[in-house]
Amino acid sequence: MLKFDKNFSPEYGECVALSPLVRRIVAQNPSPFTFHGTGTYIVGPENDSSAGLAVIDPGPAMPSHLHALEKYLDGKKVSHIFVTHNHMDHSPASHSLQQLTGAKILAFPVDGQTYSDNHTEEGLDKDFRPDEELADGEVVHGDGWTLEAVHTPGHLSNHLCFALHEEKALFSGDHVMGWSTSVVSPPDGHMGDYLQSLDQLLVREDKIYYPTHGNPITDPEPFVEALLEHRRQREEQIIQVIRSGAQTIPDMVDIIYADVPSYLHPAAARSVLAHLIHMVETKRLKCEGDPGVHNIYKMI
Repeated sequence: MLKFDKNFSPEYGECVALSPLVRRIVAQNPSPFTFHGTGTYIVGPENDSSAGLAVIDPGPAMPSHLHALEKYLDGKKVSHIFVTHNHMDHSPASHSLQQLTGAKILAFPVDGQTYSDNHTEEGLDKDFRPDEELADGEVVHGDGWTLEAVHTPGHLSNHLCFALHEEKALFSGDHVMGWSTSVVSPPDGHMGDYLQSLDQLLVREDKIYYPTHGNPITDPEPFVEALLEHRRQREEQIIQVIRSGAQTIPDMVDIIYADVPSYLHPAAARSVLAHLIHMVETKRLKCEGDPGVHNIYKMI
């Protein structure tokens, strides 16, 4: 059964040590899609001012968050800025942090992204471009730390997780969150890719996940298996409501998400659409025309 730890009490603006090499500062940008806010991670030795630190997901370009980062990093060296993906709660502050530190920005290529103004999540940072593009499996060595890029498309096509070799830890971005399931919103979000990326994590040997939103996940394998089972159950729900007569996404959402506040139904509709596209692609359903929010879906 999928269970989330909601006992998260962010100390906004404060840098909290999570391990010998990992610290976190939480931005004050709570929302239905960010939980209590974006967690920016600082990786590297705590007490060596000469060591180049890595910053993962600088977060939103909020003055309060930028000030907190500047305050903590004062007198320290930042050598690398890593971005898991270019949603507005993850990447915009990378440019200001680069101006402050001179560090290079590293991320997966953003070319070829497909945009949608559906207003059901944090929105894309369309101006984001990394200085260095990382490929799946590429390893970056720093002062006392080693980060490996793990391409995990699904939430977005350019989503990366970052594996910290020294601690067998994975910075899981929005691919695996500590408080909720990830939003998978077409066209750039793709459910088939998301499920495959979850399967990819199961063959790894990471001991802990540090998601950008929510608490660390200390038992990753059963957590990922529960995420996969949750998606299988959602597909079964979709099949059941179609068999009962629902043929459009609004009808499906009203039934499946009856206990969810209505202001979250637009995001739920995007998730259902992602499932339906995947189920059409895998020939379990058929759609009149290209899959969309207002199309008719039927069993094959």
